[in-house]
Amino acid sequence: MSQEELLVLIYKKDERAFTHLYDMYSKSLFSVINVLVKNREEAEDVLQEVFVKIWKNIDSYNESKGRFYTWILNIARNTSIDKLRSKNFNNSQKNLSTDNFVNHFEDSSKLVDKMDTIGLHEFVKRLKPKCIQIIDLLFFKGYTQQEASDELGIPLGTVKTQNRNCINDLRNYLKV
Repeated sequence: MSQEELLVLIYKKDERAFTHLYDMYSKSLFSVINVLVKNREEAEDVLQEVFVKIWKNIDSYNESKGRFYTWILNIARNTSIDKLRSKNFNNSQKNLSTDNFVNHFEDSSKLVDKMDTIGLHEFVKRLKPKCIQIIDLLFFKGYTQQEASDELGIPLGTVKTQNRNCINDLRNYLKV
């Protein structure tokens, strides 16, 4: 089913469309949500909430303003940020069990192993320290460019330019 056909069915509130929508986008949206929320169970809850929002708010999607995927990605990101800012989420993070910390460290070591397996870690280590810092914030920690600008204490335009230059450097390393 094409995206255009899917959109027609969603606008008609055809229940088959929800399954197709979920099958097409759940993995990529979950990845984004999980990077931001950093808690698998919470990320699954946010994902469910995102699909409900997409379904209920489809009438606010405007093709002339951007791609459908960009629209749903923004819903996922904003819902994740809302979750992070919520009082209940913040309180639950204060009371984490030690098991959660062990799992967190195990999960992050698996990620590093995967990066090492494909050699990405070696390529990133070749970059300038400023590039390593920007790529870490933007791509591995899920910061927005504005958040990275605030974190690093440099202007937003500088973050954008350095990000573009760093990605180009990384592309050049990967071509070799």
